[in-house]
Amino acid sequence: MSDPENPRFAKGDKTRRAILGDRFVDRAEAALTPLDTTFRELTTEAVWGTVWASDGLDLREKSLVTVALLAGAGQNEELGLHIHVARKNGATREDLMEVFLHVAAYAGVPRANQAIRVAKSVWAEMDKAEQG
Repeated sequence: MSDPENPRFAKGDKTRRAILGDRFVDRAEAALTPLDTTFRELTTEAVWGTVWASDGLDLREKSLVTVALLAGAGQNEELGLHIHVARKNGATREDLMEVFLHVAAYAGVPRANQAIRVAKSVWAEMDKAEQG
């Protein structure tokens, strides 16, 4: 079980909730089992409490880097989530298309093509949600 007194975990949980939203985090927490609790603690402390909570880049820049890395690695499920996050953090669709050009140049056209398909699907969902 996570230690709520652990300052890095607490900072990570706060950052994670601010970026992903309480609803998303609460759903993920409800799905935890004893087998993946330690993994969640690691990611909350390291990814959210250290990387995303750092002051080195602003949230928009972190989102663009994250989208590029996920797209380049072909991690399309996580990519969809982080396209939502990128918008929340101020990245435009045009920003993301520029990122995908870099992905094409450095990770390959097929990966960029997949990422663009994911982005178009996410953007269609966003547009539909905004319209109605």
